[in-house]
Amino acid sequence: MNILVCVKQVPNTQDISIDPETNTLMREGVESIVNPYDGYALEAAARLQDKRPDIRIYALSMGPPQAEAALRECLTIAANAAYLVSDKFFAGSDTLATSYVLSEAIKKIEALEGIEFDMIFCGKQAIDGDTAQVGPQIAEYLEFPQVTYGLTCELKDGELHVLRATEDGKEIVAVKLPCLITFTKPSFEPRFASAKRRFAAKKMEIGRIGADDLDGIDRAKIGLKGSPTQVRKTFAPQVKKSGIIFKEGPPKETARKLAGVLADNGIILNIVRETKA
Repeated sequence: MNILVCVKQVPNTQDISIDPETNTLMREGVESIVNPYDGYALEAAARLQDKRPDIRIYALSMGPPQAEAALRECLTIAANAAYLVSDKFFAGSDTLATSYVLSEAIKKIEALEGIEFDMIFCGKQAIDGDTAQVGPQIAEYLEFPQVTYGLTCELKDGELHVLRATEDGKEIVAVKLPCLITFTKPSFEPRFASAKRRFAAKKMEIGRIGADDLDGIDRAKIGLKGSPTQVRKTFAPQVKKSGIIFKEGPPKETARKLAGVLADNGIILNIVRETKA
C-alpha cells in the first residue's frame, strides 16, 4: 500500500517581500519550513504506517531547488522516498497550474516506481497562500474521491475512515480507495524525527522531475502564462501601533476613560451619561 504526501516549503516569517514585476513572493534569503498543515498530513500517514508496516510513504513537493530541504525533513520523520518537481517553466504557477503539474507528476512517479497510490494526503492549505485549493484540484484532475478537513484516519475493510472537522463539530466519513484527503490541525502535534532517521535521510537520494520529464504536459497550462489567476495589486499592510493599556482602577473611572478614547476616535458618539445609584 502506498501513500503520497504533498508538501510545500513556506516562509517562516511575516517579513516577506513581493516581486513588483511578477507579483509573486520573493523567497530568496527567507528562512523556510514545511507547511504546518502538510506536517499534519505526514503525521496522519505515519500513524497509518505504524499499524501497517507494509505502507510506503512518498513525499512530493513542487518548488525551487531549495525546496529539497522540506523533502529532506519529511524523510527524517516518516517518508520512505521523496520527489521534487522543479523547473523554471513552473515558476509563477497559480493553484490551478500547480495542481495540474502535481497531478501529472503523480502519474510520472507511479510509472517510475511501478506502483499506484492508494491515498494522497495534503495539508488543507498553505500558510503563505491560504487558498485551500490545490488538494481538491489534484483530486479533480486524478478523478479521486476526496475528504477535506481531516483530523485523523484509519483503514477499515478496504476503506479509509476519516474523522473530519465540521462547523458543528466532528464527523466520520468512509471513502473508498484510491482517495485524496486534506488535513487540518488535530488535537496532537506531529512526531519529531529520530536521530537514526536524520542520519539515514542525509544519504537518501531525492528524485527530480522537470517539465521535460512529464510526457504530454500542456505547457500552456503551467507557469505565469498558464495561470488564470492574475494579481493586479500587492502591498504590505501597515503595522498598527500598540493599543492603550488602562491601569487598574475603579471600574467606573476606567469605563469613562475608555468611552472618551472611543469618542475621540469617532467610534462612538461623544456622550457620557452617568447613572446615579
